[in-house]
Amino acid sequence: MRFDHSDLRLFLRVAEAGSITHGATLANMALPSASARLSSMEAMVGVTLLIRNRRGVELTPAGDALAHHARIILRQVEQMRGELGAYAKGLKAQVRLLANTGAITDFLPRMLAPYLASHPHVDIDLKERPSDEIVKAITRDYAEVGLISDAVDAGNLQKFPFATDGLCLVVAADHPLANPKYISFQEVLGEEFVGLSQGSPFQDLICDQAVQAGQPLSFRVRLPTFENVCLMVENRVGVGIMPETTARKYRRSMNIRLVKLTDAWAARRLSLCVRQLDALPPHTWELIQHLTSRPLADRDARD
Repeated sequence: MRFDHSDLRLFLRVAEAGSITHGATLANMALPSASARLSSMEAMVGVTLLIRNRRGVELTPAGDALAHHARIILRQVEQMRGELGAYAKGLKAQVRLLANTGAITDFLPRMLAPYLASHPHVDIDLKERPSDEIVKAITRDYAEVGLISDAVDAGNLQKFPFATDGLCLVVAADHPLANPKYISFQEVLGEEFVGLSQGSPFQDLICDQAVQAGQPLSFRVRLPTFENVCLMVENRVGVGIMPETTARKYRRSMNIRLVKLTDAWAARRLSLCVRQLDALPPHTWELIQHLTSRPLADRDARD
C-alpha cells in the first residue's frame, strides 16, 4: 500500500469539504484527476473510503482511519520541513491558517507581511471561513491555526487573545440615524441594507442574527467588498453593517457616519485558536508568537 503526499492531502481536503468537487478545488487538482486518485486509493486498500451521495461524500470507518493517519503523516512532514527550512534552500513549510472576515480584512495583511518577509521558508495557506466552521476544522485537524470571534464556542481548543473589533452601523452623513453614538440591531432591522455578496461568511452572520431577531434583512444591492458597501452607503442607497476598524478606514475619505451596535454578539473579541499548542511544529509556534506577542491593547480598534 503506497499513498503519496498528494493523495493524502487530496483525501483530507475532500473529507473537510464533504465534496469531491470542492475538495479537488482546495487541492488545486482537476476533478477527473481527483476522482481517479480517490478510486485508485480505494482499490489499493480494498475497502470503500467514501460514501458518495447527492449531497456530497461522507467518510466510512475506514475513511476515518485513513484521515487520522494522513493528518499525522502530513503534520510530521510539515514539522520536518519547518526544522530543515532554515538549512535547506527551496524546502518549504506551510501553515494552514483559517480566519473570519474581520481578521482577514483588518488585521492579517499588516501582521503577516513582516512574518513572511523574515521566514522565506514558510508559506501560509490563508482561507476565509465563518468562525463556527473554523472551530470544526481546527478540532478535526484540517488546519493548524484559526482566528475566530469569541461569540463562537471554541469547545476544547486552546485560545489566545488576538484583537478586539466591534461591529457598527454605517450610514450616510445626513441619514436620520447618523447622530446617535449607539444603537441596537433591532432598531435598524426595518432599514434597507447594502451588504456583501452571496457566500460572504461575515454577511451570513449578520443575516442569521436578523432571522433570529424575527425580521430578515432587505437588501437593495450586494457587493464584493466593504469599500463598495461604503460607496453605496455614502450615496444614500442604504445602510450597512461592518467591523469598526474597516468603517473607520473608509470614513477618512467618504462622507459616512458610524454608529456602534450595542448587542452582545456585535462586541467582538477575536481569538487565535489551536488544537494542541505543544504538538505544533516550530515554524507554526513562531507564527503564533508573532501574532500574539504584543499586548492585546496594541491591536485593539481605536479612533
